[in-house]
Formats: sequence, structure tokens, C-alpha cells
Amino acid sequence: MASRGAHLVRSGSLFINGSGLVGRLFARGMASLLDQIDERLEIGGIDAVLPDGSRRHIGYRAKGPEAIVHLRSWYALVRLATSGSIGWYRAWAKGEWASPDPVPLFALFMANAFSLGDLGRAKGSARRFNRVRHWWKDNDLVGARENIAAHYDLGNDFYREWLDSTMSYSAAIFEAGDDLEAAQRRKVSRLLDRLDLKPGDRLLEIGCGWGSLAIEAARRGANVVGLTLSAEQKSWADAKIAEAELSDRIDIRLQDYRQISEQFDAIASVEMVEAVGERWWPAYMDAIARNLKPGGRAALQFISIDHRLFESYSRNPDFIQAYIFPGGMLIDEPRFEALARERKLSWESREGFGLDYAFTLKIWRDRFDAAVASGRLEEFGEPFHDMWRYYLMYCEGGFRGRGIDVAQVTMALPA
Repeated sequence: MASRGAHLVRSGSLFINGSGLVGRLFARGMASLLDQIDERLEIGGIDAVLPDGSRRHIGYRAKGPEAIVHLRSWYALVRLATSGSIGWYRAWAKGEWASPDPVPLFALFMANAFSLGDLGRAKGSARRFNRVRHWWKDNDLVGARENIAAHYDLGNDFYREWLDSTMSYSAAIFEAGDDLEAAQRRKVSRLLDRLDLKPGDRLLEIGCGWGSLAIEAARRGANVVGLTLSAEQKSWADAKIAEAELSDRIDIRLQDYRQISEQFDAIASVEMVEAVGERWWPAYMDAIARNLKPGGRAALQFISIDHRLFESYSRNPDFIQAYIFPGGMLIDEPRFEALARERKLSWESREGFGLDYAFTLKIWRDRFDAAVASGRLEEFGEPFHDMWRYYLMYCEGGFRGRGIDVAQVTMALPA
């Protein structure tokens, strides 16, 4: 019997990851790639141990992330050069490279992403094939449900093991002395404060997760409609809402954001837009504008990638899109803001807190590792454990490298 989560491992492996006879024949020639990386690293550096046991220092022109990499096979560079982050992950999974801590390496790649250009991205037929694979994961009404199920319906028992008790699967906002739960509650409170909710106000939450924001909003006196496409999330949220005796104030629906047309005083959405996909950004903004009363306010928490990197990123599916979030896409904030303004929605009071996400991810990884070590996740199997751990490190490095950010923003519709 296949272990739980095997569908994500299997689905990601269907992307081209740099394997093939030609690659094996020319693997040693890939040593020249190190020269190109060395030339283009503007900050930070790599202490590399090469397959023959020799060492090489790469970069170190200016202060920045410093990584240690044991390159056990030249073939790892073939995967990197031909298939980018998808190939680099496969090389790690196969033991072709290792590091005592991969996070600084991911931070280094992100911090130098603009100067590195396409050195770490898929090329040629691999890029074209992977784009087609990603395109098949489009978030139309059917595809969106399948993509959400692939990730979130891994099971409430899985997420419960490494999230905090609020089951918040998004960036927390930390202050001195906070544990994870306190920081997650602060994040929710800050977002709700943007909405200026009054008793009896109707709030729509697009992508309600496991219900923690809806519960807090209801405690503030709002009547909440929460939308999710995950049956697992709805089940958990309904139970928690009943436990809090708020069932008369909260309605959790298995419904797509494109299929609701009602009037609300406020709208909230926390890190849901990354699951929408570039093609559907206008539809997402249409849903906010359509459902928000004149004079109403919307508050979003979203993950964005540096505008200078977006075009290349969007043309090259990465490890996350292949293995973790089918159909996912970080947003290009300037374009997203323009879509809002076209619909007469303001874009104001932006607050970024990317390093808080890096800290959140580190805590999640520590909790995940503890759950694996204790045997509480053994039904998922070692390949999945390794993939998920890599995912958490990969994301943490991205935020530490400052090429991706998380932010909250307020949008208002004129009265």
C-alpha cells in the first residue's frame, strides 16, 4: 500500500528533473557552471567540497549568506543547469549533493537571483515540458478543487502535528517573547483590525483554512461566511466553531470564490491568492469587488516575489509548483495592485514581514522533525518526510534571501 502523501512525491517526479543519458555523459563538463556561479555571485558565498574531495570557495565578494555544500556527483549540476530548482531537489533526494544546513544556500540563491539570471532555471525542452505540466494544473473550477485536495487533504492529523493549536498555516507576526501560537493570534488580530468590524457586520473570508480567523471575527461580533475547497479543513473548522458555540455566527462553505455573489461589509483573505494562479488573478479581484459593499474594506495577506524576477519565475515552474502546491503561483505585487485599482479598490497600509515568515518556517520544521522522530508521521514514509523538510527549508531560505516577501494590505471600495 502506498504511503500517505505519495501522490505529491509521484506527481513532482513527472516533471523533467535533469535525468538522461546525455546528462550522464557530460556531467563532468558541468564543472564550468561553478565558474559562472562564481562570476555572478554579488553577495555571500559557497564553501564547496567537490566530488574528488577538493574544496573551492565561490563568491565571497561582499557580505551575505554563506553556505557549505558537499557536491557528491557532478550530475547534480546537470540537473541544476537543465531543470533548475526541480532538478536541484531531485539531486538532493538522490544524495548527489548535501549540506549541513541548506537554508543559507537557498537564501544565497535568492539574494543573488537577479545577477544569477537563468543559471539556476530550467532551459530548452525541460522548461517547455515543465511549463506544459504546470499548465495542466490550471485552477479552473475543477482543477482548483483537485489542486487544493492534493495539498490540504493530506489530513488534519498531519497538519496538527506541526502547526500550532490555531492550525494557522501562514506567516505569524512575532514580538519579543512570543511563542508560535501568540504570534499567529497577533497576525489574525492585525488583519482584522484593518477591517474596523462592527457588531453585526457580514465578513467574507476567501480561503478560511481551519477556521481560526473566522472564530476570532465572530467573537468580535461579525457574522462570517468562510470559503474553502478542502473537505478536511471544513470538517475541522465546523467542529471548532461548534466547540466555541459560534455556529449561529459562522457558515463554512465548500465553495469557490468565483461562485459567490453576495454583499459583505468586509472581506479577509490570508495567503489564499497564491493558490489562484496568474490566469485567475482578475477573477479573484472581481470577486472582492463584486462582494464588497460600497464603503467596505478588504484585508489581504499575500506572498509576493520580487517584480524583477516574476517574468522568469512565471515561465519556469519550480520545486514548489512541481511537488508541493500544484497550480500555485506567487504574486507580482505591482500587477496585483493595478488589478485592484482598476476595480476602484485602494491599496494602502502595506506592511511586509518576510523575516517573520522565515522564523515561522523554522519553528514548523523543528516541530515537523520532532513529529517524525517520535514516529507520529511514519505512515507518510521517508521520501515524503524528506520532501516536506526540504520544502520548509527552501521556503525559509527564500524569505531570508529577501527575494520573496509576505505582507498585509488594506483595500477599500469608495462609498
